[in-house]
Amino acid sequence: MSWWSNFDRAEVAADFERIAACGLDSVRVFLTWEAFQPAPNQVDHEMLDRLVYVADLAGELELAIVPTLFTGHMSGVNWIPAWALGGSDGDDRFRVVSGGRVVSAGLRNWYTDAAIGDAQTLLAAEVATALAGHDAVWAWDLGNENSNCVIPPDRESARAWLARLTSAIRGRDETALVTVGLHMEDLEEDRRLGPGEAADACDLLCMHGYPIYARWADGPTDDLLLPFLARVTHWLGHGRDVLFSEFGLPTYRRGDRRARLPDAPTLIDEEAAAAYTATALEELRRAGCLGAMLWCYSDYDPALWESPPLDLAPHERTFGLWRVDGAPKPSVAAVAAFVGAERCGAEDADTWIDIDRSEFGRDPGAQLPRLYRRYRSSRDADAGAPP
Repeated sequence: MSWWSNFDRAEVAADFERIAACGLDSVRVFLTWEAFQPAPNQVDHEMLDRLVYVADLAGELELAIVPTLFTGHMSGVNWIPAWALGGSDGDDRFRVVSGGRVVSAGLRNWYTDAAIGDAQTLLAAEVATALAGHDAVWAWDLGNENSNCVIPPDRESARAWLARLTSAIRGRDETALVTVGLHMEDLEEDRRLGPGEAADACDLLCMHGYPIYARWADGPTDDLLLPFLARVTHWLGHGRDVLFSEFGLPTYRRGDRRARLPDAPTLIDEEAAAAYTATALEELRRAGCLGAMLWCYSDYDPALWESPPLDLAPHERTFGLWRVDGAPKPSVAAVAAFVGAERCGAEDADTWIDIDRSEFGRDPGAQLPRLYRRYRSSRDADAGAPP
C-alpha cells in the first residue's frame, strides 16, 4: 500500500521480471489516492513520473498494465486522503486509514460532493495525460470495489460519475479503454452502480469473486462460483465483455506452523490452491471472459503484519502467487501451464437464467444464490449427459 511513497525502482524491476518470466502478461497497479493527490487541486508530479517509469518498465517486458484509480478500498481497509474525509458516508465494516493511521471519520460521497468529484476528475485527467498513448496501458480502472467506500444515492448520480470520469480520461487519451472494479457484493446487493450502469459508460466490465466470502458457495475452493459470477455480470451488463480481474486464495505452506494461524481459518493449502487456480482459469475461459487476473503478486513481509489491514485480517497476508522470499508457490506453475490458452465464446447457453433483469434487481440477495443453484444443477446435468 505504500510502494509509491517508498518507491524502489530496482525492486519494481525485479518483481516485474519475475511476473513476466512465468508467462503472465498483465499487471494491475493501484494508484494510492493519498499519494497521488495530496490536495484536491494538486496532483503529485513525482508520483506521475514514477507511474510513467512503471509503464515503461512493463512495456520493455511486454507486460500490459491496468492502473486503478482512487484506491480507496483495498484488503478490508479504506485508504482515504484527509481532505476527502468529514462526511457521513462509509461502510462500518472497514477501518479508514489516512495519513498513515486509523482514523474515526466518515467519508464524503464522491457521487454527490461536487468538490470531491472535481478532484477525482483532475486526477483522472492528469494520469491519463501522463500515459496518453503508452503502449503498455491496456485499460484504466475507475476504482477497486468502490461500493465498499461510498454508495451513490441513486442510479442517476452513478451514471453521471461514470460519464464524468470516462470523459476526463478519453479527453486526454482517445484510445483509452475504461472499466470499473465491480465485485460480488455489487451483485448480491443493489448498490446502484452495477454491471448495467457500468456497461453504459465503460468499454468492458470487471468482476471480482472469492468463494471464501460467499456463504452460499460450495466451500472455499468452489471454482464454479467464478464463471457463474462472470456470466451473471455479462447478462446484467447487456452482453458487455467481462474481464475477471480478481480471484485467488489465501494459502499456507504444508508444515509451516507459523503460517497456519488459528485466527485465519480460511487459509488453504498451497497445493489445493494450485488445483483451484488451474480449474478456475479454464472455467473462466469457457465462460467467455476476456481474461483473468489473480490476487495477488506476493505475500506480505511479516514486518508489515502488525499494520492495517494485516493486523486484524491475517488471511490477507498470504494471497500471493509468490512467497515473501520470492519462491513461487505451486499456483505459479498452474498459471504458466495455462499460457497460450485462447479466448473462446461461452460454451453453453445460460438457460438456467429463468427471470428478467428487473426481477433480479428487486431481490438480488435471494436471486443470486438461487440462480447459482440452478447453474450448478445445469452443469451437473451436462456432466451426466451421454456423449
